[in-house]
Amino acid sequence: MVSIELPAGYGYVLLSSVSTFAVSIWLSMRVGAFRKRASVPYPFEYASASEIAAASPSAARAKTLFNCAQRAHQNFNENHPTALGALLIGGLRFPLLSAGLGAFWAVNRVAYAVGYTSGKEGGKGRYVGIGWLLAHYVLVGVAGKSAWDLAML
Repeated sequence: MVSIELPAGYGYVLLSSVSTFAVSIWLSMRVGAFRKRASVPYPFEYASASEIAAASPSAARAKTLFNCAQRAHQNFNENHPTALGALLIGGLRFPLLSAGLGAFWAVNRVAYAVGYTSGKEGGKGRYVGIGWLLAHYVLVGVAGKSAWDLAML
């Protein structure tokens, strides 16, 4: 049997990880609310460009904002596995740094989603939360350093 000793502070890594699950649930509920306002039925993932063009101005706005909410959620889903894996691996050697980066990532994912649905032209409001991308890259680097250090033991 192999045993792994977790470093002091790894609980913060786990708390930071759990915060990303809360963000995921919040994003799902948010998409549902935007879907209802836009009257986009299941199983359609997005309102089509032609559907938006044919809608009244208020309905077109609701459909566009639904698409933005859906895209923010999809972008989260595309990046969550890498961020979560990097957080858990990086935390083995650098628990407080990793936990802080993970929390920063989660908070910025919320800002990204709120900004994306702010109604700014072309979804440009998402740049408010673009800090998640920096945290993501640093987390991957920290995970790489942790893995290297552990491999060299």
